[in-house]
Formats: sequence, structure tokens, C-alpha cells
Amino acid sequence: MTTEVLEKRSTFGQLFAVSAYRMVFVSRSLAIAADTLRIIALSILVYSLTRSAFLSAVTFGIGFLPQVAGGMLFGSLADRVRPRRLITTGYLVECAAALCLATVPMPVGVSLAIVAAVGAFMPVFGGASARLIAEVLPGDLYVLGRSASNMAAGGAQLLGMAFGGLAVAAAGPQRALLISAAAHAVSALIVRFGLSDMDAPPKATELGAVKESWRTNRALLKDSVIRALLLIQWLPPLFIVGAEALIVAYADARGFAAGSAGLLLAWSPAGMLVGHLVVGRFLRPETRTRLVAPLIVLLGAPTLALAFSPPQWMVGAVLFLTGCGFGYPLGLQRVFVDAIPEHRRGQAFGLLTMGLMTFQGTGPLIFGGIAQVWGIRAAMALAATACVSTAAVWWRRGR
Repeated sequence: MTTEVLEKRSTFGQLFAVSAYRMVFVSRSLAIAADTLRIIALSILVYSLTRSAFLSAVTFGIGFLPQVAGGMLFGSLADRVRPRRLITTGYLVECAAALCLATVPMPVGVSLAIVAAVGAFMPVFGGASARLIAEVLPGDLYVLGRSASNMAAGGAQLLGMAFGGLAVAAAGPQRALLISAAAHAVSALIVRFGLSDMDAPPKATELGAVKESWRTNRALLKDSVIRALLLIQWLPPLFIVGAEALIVAYADARGFAAGSAGLLLAWSPAGMLVGHLVVGRFLRPETRTRLVAPLIVLLGAPTLALAFSPPQWMVGAVLFLTGCGFGYPLGLQRVFVDAIPEHRRGQAFGLLTMGLMTFQGTGPLIFGGIAQVWGIRAAMALAATACVSTAAVWWRRGR
């Protein structure tokens, strides 16, 4: 790989000329939309059966926390099994789960257990996809590929949220789950017949998958460079997602019109799409790296304004700006890949995803608790300050 390849900005034309990336991009985007539809449909189904807001909320997030166990116990599979086989299996498992939820009458607890079990293996399947992308995209193409994938993921989630409720209203929760299953089946077919097979890298050990997963995770976290790169990608989202989780209560406390919270929250993913496009496509690689700390400041600092009762349009602008700040990890991607031994890349990406899901799921709990004691505005200000502090630490030590 030449220095010229690493330093030049890549184009979307070059990116989508890579067949393997196209297949992963299309199948993953479709699968994310299907996941979102499944979450909405099952949440509505559980609520209609139980009339419990708590169980409906648990259903919405039940697939995230089990990823900790899956990543810690089975993460090494991403480096031990061929990517095409593993990714295809992941989509087929999600297809089977959606079919069971749609067609087999079962207690709510069993339904939740199925979703949790599937969620536990998401770091493995996701790690295999990320490893494959890192192997087929050299230099700056990899960063642009991550940017395009993140934009597509955000767009797929927005579409899933926007049309999921309509699909459930029109077809009913069970039929919506069948649509989700069909979309996952199509994703599996795209990968199986559109993606060239690749060999798994040579095994670094003959240990079993669980022992190797534990050993590799410990080795990754003990490495000071990798640990710093993981933490700087985990912590800022924890703080800002924790603050954004308070927007519903904030809008109510400010006396905004009913339904305004949903419109306000839509500004953050819109900003994220813009941020990833600008940072991923229009900035030079070395500029992205230099802007990691400033973009983290952009992610956190605007939220401080919410403590001073700005008008509703300004609240939307604040959330849009913070969304733009979510482009900061693009300046870390190439460094992260280069820091990881090749035979551990799949598990490292799985560990990164597992941590992101866990930390983002923990943020609302932490800052929701702080809001109960000190108030919503104080909790938001504290989250913003903590986020900006991570930028200062990275600037002084991490980089």
C-alpha cells in the first residue's frame, strides 16, 4: 500500500467500484431497516398483549445489552470463520427469529429471550463485516467506506422508523414481522451469491472460541493505544446519547407542542448524515485526524445552550450541530485498523461495536438518574461538559 493511496481523498465512484463493499453495503442497509421494523413491530405487539409500557420499552432495547456477553464469549469467531459464511448465517438467524416471532404463539418472556439471544451474536456478525471491509478497502477508501456505511445505517433507521409504524398499522405486527424476515432473507441471498468467499486468517492459537475470545479481549484492552482508541469512540456518545434521551422530558418541561420531541430528535440523525458526508468525503485524511478533538467539542458543547431556555428552533439547531459532531470517529478509523494485529481485526471491531451499544444504552440510565435528582437542564449540562472534557484529554494525551 503506497503513501499516495493513504493520503489522497477517495471518491464514492472508487468506493462502489469495489464489488465486495457494494454487496456488504446493500445487504447491511436492508438488514438495518429490517431490524428497525422488527423492533417497532414487536414492541407494538408486546404492548397490545400486555398493555405494559415498561415491557414495550424493554422490548425496544432488549437486543443491545446481551451484546456484551456475546462479544466477550464469542467475538473470536469473527476471525476464525470465513466472512461470507458468518455474515450469511447472521442474516439467516435474524430471518428465523422474525419468522418465529410472527408465526409461533409464545409467552412474551420467550419472545424477549429470542431477541436477546440473537442480539448476543451481533458483535460476531458485525465484526466479520467490518473485518471484510477493512481487508478490501485500502487507505482512505476504508474511511470513506465507513462514512458511507454509517450514513446508510442512519438513513435505514430513519426510513425504518418512518415507515415501520405505517407498516404495522396497515398490515398488523405479525405481517410486519414477516416483512422483516423476508428482508433479512434477501440480505442473506445478496451476501451468499454476490460476495466472493475469503479465507479466514491463520489461527494464532488452537484454543477454543470462548477461551480465545477472553484472551484476545484482554490483550486488546491491555494495549494502551488500542484501549485509548476504543475509549475515545465509546465515551462521547455515552454522554450525548444520555443527554438526547432527556429531550422528551425537556420538551414537556419547556411547554413545547405535543409531538415536538420527535421532530426535535430527528435533527440529530440529520446532522449525523451531513457530518459523515463532509468529514468522510471532503476532508483530507490528515485533516480528519487533526479535527477529532474539535469535532468532539462540536458534539458536546452546543448542548450547553439547552440549559438557558432557547427557543424551539434553536433546540433543533443544537441537536443538528451535535449530530454533525458524530463524524469525529472517521478521523480515527485508519489509525484503529493499523493498530490492530490482522488476525484480531474481526474481534476488535466486534469489541468496538459491543462497547458502543453498551455505553449508549448506559448513558440514558446515568443521566436519567441525574435528572431525577438535579433536574433535566443540569443533567444535560453535565453531559455536555463531560463530552468536551474527553476532547481535552484526547488532545493532551490520547493523540
